[in-house]
Amino acid sequence: MPDPTDLRAVLDAAYDLAPSLAKAEATRDIHARMARVVPFADWARFAPYVIEINRLKAERNAVVLAHNYMTPEIFHGIADHVGDSLQLAIRATEVAAEVIVQCGVHFMAETSKVLNPGKTVLMPDMGAGCSLASSITAADVATMRARYPGAPVVSYVNTTAEVKAASDICCTSSNAVKIVEAMESDTVIMTPDQYLARNTAAQTNKRIVWWEGACIVHEQYTAGELRDYRRLDPGVAIIAHPECPPEVVAEADYTGSTGGIIDWVTTHRPAKALLVTECSMASNIADALPDVEFAKPCNLCPYMKMITLEKVLYSLHTMTGAVEVAPDLAEGARRAVQRMIDVSRG
Repeated sequence: MPDPTDLRAVLDAAYDLAPSLAKAEATRDIHARMARVVPFADWARFAPYVIEINRLKAERNAVVLAHNYMTPEIFHGIADHVGDSLQLAIRATEVAAEVIVQCGVHFMAETSKVLNPGKTVLMPDMGAGCSLASSITAADVATMRARYPGAPVVSYVNTTAEVKAASDICCTSSNAVKIVEAMESDTVIMTPDQYLARNTAAQTNKRIVWWEGACIVHEQYTAGELRDYRRLDPGVAIIAHPECPPEVVAEADYTGSTGGIIDWVTTHRPAKALLVTECSMASNIADALPDVEFAKPCNLCPYMKMITLEKVLYSLHTMTGAVEVAPDLAEGARRAVQRMIDVSRG
């Protein structure tokens, strides 16, 4: 990724990206999906980028896969498919386009490449990492195997291709219990998220041992602050992600993946909801649920927020930021991810 000044110079030479009320008016149907959280004046800044990205997608035969933590202008403005990690992994196996633009973090782009070795997978910012993915290596997986001989390794998709390849199977927050239950051993190793492992252990009779990794967003929440929210507003529905510490999950009315959270709020329609996860989640579903008031304890993921419309446009314009995975690692990682998808569908 070039210096921001150079990036803008390249784009300014090719496109008229100045804020435009005319372009905002022309894309008002797109803005309607996020009007509750994105003022029309802000949309006038975003619309020129959205128009050019959507045009380039058709020209390049490209699709955008966007995680639920993307900002609304990406989530609603340019994404062809949105979802949690499992949903995006499955979508990556189904798209017919020649180019995938991954709006998420680096391990997600690696997963898309692993599942689509013949496609071009573009990462708008190669620096968009993940605290979980960076917390463990294949050597660490080997250490856990030596400590617990014979125990299968279930690794969260929030890991590098190298770690996936060293594992027996992957999981996401939406299918962790199902994956663990499918393992034949009474002892299961889970990496790298200690809180997902501990929350999964509470729902199974399997003995789960874990690596001591954590998400920098979800580990910030505390049980005390949730009790404070509940005391100030007894009617609020608290919905937590299982990457949160177990004592936080214990305070929630529902716990699930980002996709599960969306489904729960959509089905139950609480008058007021507090989503204990990355704060773009509430913004992305607010317009679809006008009868729900969202109280947002706003913990942002600095890595997710590295993905911007400007970087997506630059990546598609220059066709740079292609993700590559060494064939030997790709084969092992593909096996672990595909096994997860097969068990999830079974």
